[in-house]
Amino acid sequence: MNLHPSSFPGKPRRQSPALTLIASLTLVLGLILSPAASAQTQQQTLPLPLDEVRMFTEALDRIRLSYVEEIDDKTLLENAIRGMLAGLDPHSAYMAGDDFDLLEETTTGEFGGLGVEVGRENGYIRVISPIDDSPADRAGIKAGDLIIQIDNKPLREMLPEEAAQMMRGEPGTEVTVTVAREGLEPFDVTIIREVIAIASVRSRMLAPGYAYLRISQFRVNTGIEVEKEIEELFEENEAIDQPIKGIVLDLRNNPGGILQASVGVVDAFISEGRIVYTEGRLEQTGLDFSATRKTVAGDVPLVVLINNGSASASEIVAGALQDHGRAIIMGTRSFGKGSVQTVLPLDERRAIKLTTSLYFTPSGRSIQAQGIDPDIIVDEAFVTRRSRNVMQYNEADLDGHLENGNGTGTENQRIADALISAEEVLVNDYPLNEALNVLKGINAFKPQRPLNTSGSFAQRNLN
Repeated sequence: MNLHPSSFPGKPRRQSPALTLIASLTLVLGLILSPAASAQTQQQTLPLPLDEVRMFTEALDRIRLSYVEEIDDKTLLENAIRGMLAGLDPHSAYMAGDDFDLLEETTTGEFGGLGVEVGRENGYIRVISPIDDSPADRAGIKAGDLIIQIDNKPLREMLPEEAAQMMRGEPGTEVTVTVAREGLEPFDVTIIREVIAIASVRSRMLAPGYAYLRISQFRVNTGIEVEKEIEELFEENEAIDQPIKGIVLDLRNNPGGILQASVGVVDAFISEGRIVYTEGRLEQTGLDFSATRKTVAGDVPLVVLINNGSASASEIVAGALQDHGRAIIMGTRSFGKGSVQTVLPLDERRAIKLTTSLYFTPSGRSIQAQGIDPDIIVDEAFVTRRSRNVMQYNEADLDGHLENGNGTGTENQRIADALISAEEVLVNDYPLNEALNVLKGINAFKPQRPLNTSGSFAQRNLN
């Protein structure tokens, strides 16, 4: 039985104060914008549809008077704002109280929880990507997983921010998530929370002359960190007379982050031209970023690895380098988040995160709901190396073999040990192994310097 306030006999119909509250909210929202934005918004805003406003105030009044438990106006209005934003797109959201702290933590790089980036899909929580070496990553959570329950609480229609809050907690405590993965029955994963300190950039050598650069997330200083890592790689290899001949930039399962950080990363590889631009309804949301002449990587051959977990800022980097012909993009199609969110404060403790613009690659491509298509498609796979039963020998195994004079110093041994470790990684990472092969192929066909004045050329090094 549905009860309407006006259906009770003898109860006078009273005027709801909600219309006044809505007018006040509209005024506040107008005042928080900059003067230019406020003026432009006033010019573009049409009169509110009165029938819908009356319907809203009627619904508010019925909830206040008829809901099974008493609920205050502040909570109702905050829920209304939250619902308005949730109905726009998966990335707009209302933030209050602790949500401010969550925003700061994800951009500065340290917080407590599971270490997983999530979004909303069909009422459930979709894993965009786990953060490298986080509890979620070690527990086997994968990009594309659907989280349908947390500690046996169904997440249907729950906002991503609420789910993220449930997954956070004191380090050392447990949380159980129920995961739905394609081809499998739903299963539970129990994860111990930790303080998540994101290592934004790391690097290593894959083979003599071939470097690996991994970006797990785009934070405020990621562009600077990338430049530093590249400079150190060049210096270390020059010290052993082994120039860098190729770089693999790994953006797989990178959920994105700060727009300006992605610009800094691209700027490390190109010296001119547009990197990315944005377009929105307000004039100040239209931004345009171009490269500077400072390029630490020069023209070293570059392969960029992406997959379905590469989103947002990762796609800006891949798209810009692809448009400039600066890199070969390998892997699988990226996530397809081509929108930019702006945090608009309502007061000291509340704000809205609103999608205000779309970004475009240098050639004018929008990545929204489309993603970046790789130049070379390489699916995830495991590589099994065939063992040989027949004993094999080489020159170094023969008694009395001549020494090569290259020495066996501690530095050479350290490099050799590092390469052995890298080889183990390559065996278990098929896309990375293929990226290295592409770089070797590029170098195999690069013209070499003449060996002598007669015009004969040095033999190409295929390693």
